[in-house]
Amino acid sequence: MTMLVTFTVIAITLLIAGLAFFLYVLGSQLGRVATMLEECAQIVWKIERDTEAIGPGVERINRTGAVVAGALPLLYGFAEGIVTGATYEPEPEGTERPPALPAMGSRRSRLNEAVGYNPEPISR
Repeated sequence: MTMLVTFTVIAITLLIAGLAFFLYVLGSQLGRVATMLEECAQIVWKIERDTEAIGPGVERINRTGAVVAGALPLLYGFAEGIVTGATYEPEPEGTERPPALPAMGSRRSRLNEAVGYNPEPISR
């Protein structure tokens, strides 16, 4: 019987020691978490103070973003039309190409017109 009592006392003592160690480790970890949360809270308050200056402009930014988002389907439709019209279609085999011509016709300088000089004769 004394052996059973001795093992019971030892088991209870080990259980209490294990619980004490567990509570010590848990308390130290909670202390570190509390310190980190306090630092995070200070950072969050600093961010909140910094964002007070841009708060009024956020509504304007959101309105502009809504306008742009509303225009996107229209722009997408225009882009589809451009791509459809720009698709390359090769000429059928056996057709002869005409010679290349300049797109503008004869070239002329507009520098004289910019300064008010008109080289054409004035008719009276």
